[in-house]
Amino acid sequence: MGVKVHYRTATVETGREPLDIATGLASSGIWDTFVVYEDPDGWSIAGGIAAEVLLTPRCIRTTRDGVVTEDRWNGNPLDRIQEFLEGLSIADWSAYGWCAFELAPLLAGMAAPRDGVLAHLVVPETEVRLSGGRAVIRSLRGAALATAEEAVTHAAAPAGGTGRPVRVDLEADAGDYLHHVASLVRDIRAGLLQKAVISRVVPVPEEIDFPASFAAGRRANSPTRSFLLSMGGLRAFGFSPETVVEVDPERRVASQPLAGTRALTGDTELDRKLREDLLADPKELHEHAISVKVAVDELAGPCEPETVAVTEFMTVKERGTVQHLASKVVGRMPEGAGPWQAFAAVFPAVTASGVPKPAAYEAISRYESQARGPYAGAVMKVTQDGTMDAALVLRSAYARNGRTWLRAGAGVVEQSRAERELEETREKLMSVSRSLVGRADRTAEPADDTGAAEGRPRPRR
Repeated sequence: MGVKVHYRTATVETGREPLDIATGLASSGIWDTFVVYEDPDGWSIAGGIAAEVLLTPRCIRTTRDGVVTEDRWNGNPLDRIQEFLEGLSIADWSAYGWCAFELAPLLAGMAAPRDGVLAHLVVPETEVRLSGGRAVIRSLRGAALATAEEAVTHAAAPAGGTGRPVRVDLEADAGDYLHHVASLVRDIRAGLLQKAVISRVVPVPEEIDFPASFAAGRRANSPTRSFLLSMGGLRAFGFSPETVVEVDPERRVASQPLAGTRALTGDTELDRKLREDLLADPKELHEHAISVKVAVDELAGPCEPETVAVTEFMTVKERGTVQHLASKVVGRMPEGAGPWQAFAAVFPAVTASGVPKPAAYEAISRYESQARGPYAGAVMKVTQDGTMDAALVLRSAYARNGRTWLRAGAGVVEQSRAERELEETREKLMSVSRSLVGRADRTAEPADDTGAAEGRPRPRR
């Protein structure tokens, strides 16, 4: 395999807030490509590109040791990604990136989209990990290590862009959405499927300051994971309410389905009543129960069957402007299994797709006029020791090619009422819309050289 390249390391003691350091690094300009990822172990900031893999419906493009290779792929594309990462000459690598929702139909053997990015991961040149008042900085180059160390110590948190909140019309596409929900309910009553999550796109009328908006939103939200990224012309941030899959080095696997929603207003008494209503609503209980069953069935594939169990069931989790019914499903994979097998088994999250999944993909294609891209896909961190942490991309903002948008959906089952599902999308959109901050300058966005089509209109099928 050749000589391994090792990261150089520095440690900085800091009393600053990790959110301020992370957003300061993101807005410092030292990296064109970066990913900020927050999980229970702390914050990780990946900057620059040491290796890269980008998957499209037609080809896989990789960068390794400065050499770019592009060829067509066959079989399971996740196997190709895994092979690329395992073949790297970088010791103790971590990879960061995202997978598009449109990867899911392809993995199910259905027709692939014509274009767009299906997955994009980078192994960073420099990585910063923040936890417990300490920053551990790793870089493959001494000069880059010194630059990152200086930035961790001195980079200021984003000043807040213009300081002007950006107003978003949450009623965009509302009429069409009501019609689509009603049509989907008829499909469900006709026996075509049990559940589907359909979403609507809300344009943001002006450019936003992504680091400043992320910082404001993170302070107002209580996500299970959060992220901020700039990759290949796509910029996004979000406050994920659940994980798609978590895998540790001992091959223990967990998935965290959330389904069933009520508003979270900040009024203690009203929120209590809404929680009680949520726990007593037959529609919400049914939607959640079938989602948990799918998660159990899916983990039974890669995991040893006797290890699959529901360890939490229908607890209530508060996530920013909403509260959800939440469960946790766990299992353990046998010797020789890896995290990509677990990811393939559960992706996309049932709570953002539907039951059964193939029928839900078809319904989503019928009723959504724009490709999802990262929405309802996953943003993830993968490490050489077999760890994977993949968060569901919801409660997020996106920008590409001069457009900025939000997106939210609701789970539709036979008992759904169109007005209630529309209201649920408003409640979810507010988790992000209330924190958007205008951009202070009008500098062009990073060039899009990937050919991706997230957020662009697509022909109805």
